[in-house]
Amino acid sequence: MLELRRLILLRDLAEHGTVTAVAELHRVTASAVSQQLKQLEEETGVRLLDRDGRSVRLTAAGQVLAADTEPVLAALEQARARMRALAGHTAGPFRLTSFASALASLAVPLCTALESAHPELRVHITEAEPETALPLLRRRRSDLALVYRYTNLPADAPAGIETRVLRHDPLLAVLREDHPAASAGAAEGAVALHELARMQWVTAVEGSACREAVLHACRAAGFTPQVRHACTDFGAMLALVAAGGRAALVPRLALSALPPGLIALPVAGGGPARTIEAAVRQGSADEPAVAACLGALDALAQA
Repeated sequence: MLELRRLILLRDLAEHGTVTAVAELHRVTASAVSQQLKQLEEETGVRLLDRDGRSVRLTAAGQVLAADTEPVLAALEQARARMRALAGHTAGPFRLTSFASALASLAVPLCTALESAHPELRVHITEAEPETALPLLRRRRSDLALVYRYTNLPADAPAGIETRVLRHDPLLAVLREDHPAASAGAAEGAVALHELARMQWVTAVEGSACREAVLHACRAAGFTPQVRHACTDFGAMLALVAAGGRAALVPRLALSALPPGLIALPVAGGGPARTIEAAVRQGSADEPAVAACLGALDALAQA
C-alpha cells in the first residue's frame, strides 16, 4: 500500500520542481523530503526520479504517479464528506482564508451567519492572498478560501481545487473630483482609460496580479502608465491618489469609503474586473461545514 503523504510530496515535486521548494512548502528539511521520496520508490518498485547531483526530475513513471495522486485525494475527500454528511452534525473548527478586501464585506458576515446557524461550529479566519490561500487549502490547513481572479489575466485553479464564482467585481477608475477627466466621466457615466494616459499612477506592487491586470488594461488602451507610487494596501492607494492628483484602478469591493475629494468611475467599455470565488478541495463540497459555508456565501453574494 502506498503511503499518502509520500504521494503528496511527489505531486508537489511535479508542480514546484525542486526538493527545496517542496521542503519549504511542508516546513520540513530537504533531506526529509528526499528520504520520503526514496521510500516511495521502494514501495512502488519503480524508479520515480532521475537524480543528477542536487537536482532531480520525475521519470515518466513518476509523472504518471504524480498525476494519479490528485484523483486519489479527491476520492478520499469525498469519502470523508459522505461520512460527515451521514453524521449530519455541523460542528468543530472551520478554517477560512480570505483576501484583505473581502474580510469586512464577506468573511465577517459569513462568520456571523455560520456561527448563528450552527452554534457548535467555530470559524477561524486568516487573511491570505490567493497565492498563499490556495496552497494552504491543498495542504488541508484551510477548509475554504475566498479568492479572486482577474478576468484579463490567464489563471487556472490548481489541480485538486474547485471554485465557485460568487460575484463580479469591476475595477473602477479613481480620480480627484477636480480633474477634467473626472467631470467628463461623471457626465458620461464612465471614463475612457486613454484619457488618463498622461497622468501619473498609483498601482499595486510589482509582481502582484492587481498590478499586472492594471498594466494589461492600460496597454490594451494604447499606453503604459507612468507609475509614481506602488503599495499593497488599497486604503493607502486612495490616500496617495487624493494627495497627488494621480489615477488608480481599484476593485469596487475595496471602495467602501472614498476619501473626500475623490470620485470612482466605471471604465468605458467594461474595463478590467475580477471574479470573487469560493475555493474548496475537490470532493469536499458535500461535507456539512463546507456545504453550510457555500450556502451562506451564496446568500451573501445575492444580498
